[in-house]
Amino acid sequence: MSDAAHPGASRTALATLLGTTLEWYDFFLYGTAAALVFDKQFFPSLSPAAGTLAAFATLAVGFVARPLGGLVFGHFGDRIGRRSTLVVSLLMMGLGSTLIGLVPSYDTIGLWAPTLLVVLRIVQGIGLGGEGAGATLMSMEHAPEGRRNLYAGFPQMGTPAGLVLANLVFLAVNSAAGHGEFTAWAWRIPFLLSILLVAVGLIVRLRVSESPSFHRAQEHEETVRFPLADAFKVGAPRLGLTLLAVLANSAVAYVFMVFTLSYGTQHLGYDQQYLILGISGAAVLWFLSIPVWTRIADRRGRRALFIWGSVAILAWCAVYFPLLDVGDGAVALLALAGMGLIIPVTHSVQGAIIADTFPVKVRYSGTSLILQAGAVLGGGLAPMISSALLGSGGSSSGVTWYLVGICTLSLVGAMALFRSVPETTVQPAALTPELAGER
Repeated sequence: MSDAAHPGASRTALATLLGTTLEWYDFFLYGTAAALVFDKQFFPSLSPAAGTLAAFATLAVGFVARPLGGLVFGHFGDRIGRRSTLVVSLLMMGLGSTLIGLVPSYDTIGLWAPTLLVVLRIVQGIGLGGEGAGATLMSMEHAPEGRRNLYAGFPQMGTPAGLVLANLVFLAVNSAAGHGEFTAWAWRIPFLLSILLVAVGLIVRLRVSESPSFHRAQEHEETVRFPLADAFKVGAPRLGLTLLAVLANSAVAYVFMVFTLSYGTQHLGYDQQYLILGISGAAVLWFLSIPVWTRIADRRGRRALFIWGSVAILAWCAVYFPLLDVGDGAVALLALAGMGLIIPVTHSVQGAIIADTFPVKVRYSGTSLILQAGAVLGGGLAPMISSALLGSGGSSSGVTWYLVGICTLSLVGAMALFRSVPETTVQPAALTPELAGER
């Protein structure tokens, strides 16, 4: 199948990249604010350590809500189409972020402040829960032959792009307002900007066509009433191993993107803006390297790439915090850059690996199930667990062992998964013809 067979493929890929960038911008704004501002705004009566832990707990709430969004959006994405559900998810995320920028502080309305924060975080989580799987499927199912990994990687690029955008807006507002004013009220500006960014995203997203694979499923009357139930027919062992394989990437990414900020500034004395710029620079490396890895996956297969990427991320996690603990700015940049280069190896292809586990008629529901469960068990809990380990021991060694442990589990899971599923059949048996034999 040539590019001409899907004339809207490139437009769809770019539209999914833009949409996921905007959704992750909203999501990461919250993570940065939770690390640097929310303890003072919404939990002022707690100690700094307890306030940070409480702020990270509200961050985790969004991850807990993501499976609900994945299930709801996955159901309707398999029933009525990918395009409509992605429009709704973008709206939910943008409106939730805008309203967070309007929530009064604890000093103004007391306990209602953190309560409203949690409610809006749930709205964010539901919206993002519908985005991850849907955007990957839209891009991948429009892809020309032999380029499925490349196209599935475009929505993955939205993660580092959203992080960079969120951090740069945060830094710009902080510099313009000054630290005191930023902590008092100007932190709200990046959240309020979400409404403008979402408007742009909607204009682009409404111009893309529905997934060709979903159209074919409709034409052949292959849509099912309860797609999630059918998705479980893949079998518990394969579902469990797939989930285990993707846990590490989510956990490591959120420790890198969120926990590093609070740990580096509060415990190691690094300048806040220096760390944000360092993480943003690493995210640029992450963004730029995804197309490289996905092209390699299309040419040589994604399994070996995923396994070697899992080994690399395990090894770097063993040295990441020891490098930060040196206390030298140049060494810290090395630690951050390493994460920016290694995280995308597995992140670039995990969406396609998960999606190709399921046939078209249940693919949105099944992919959402794995992605969001992995996000909760991996990324959602990671900053909070890391803070608790740091608080109990006073040393980063506990966090290092936590990351090494979860990386080891994921590596073992990936090896067992690829060994149990034949190389030539990455999907369950009852598949549509055009998907047979894909890698």
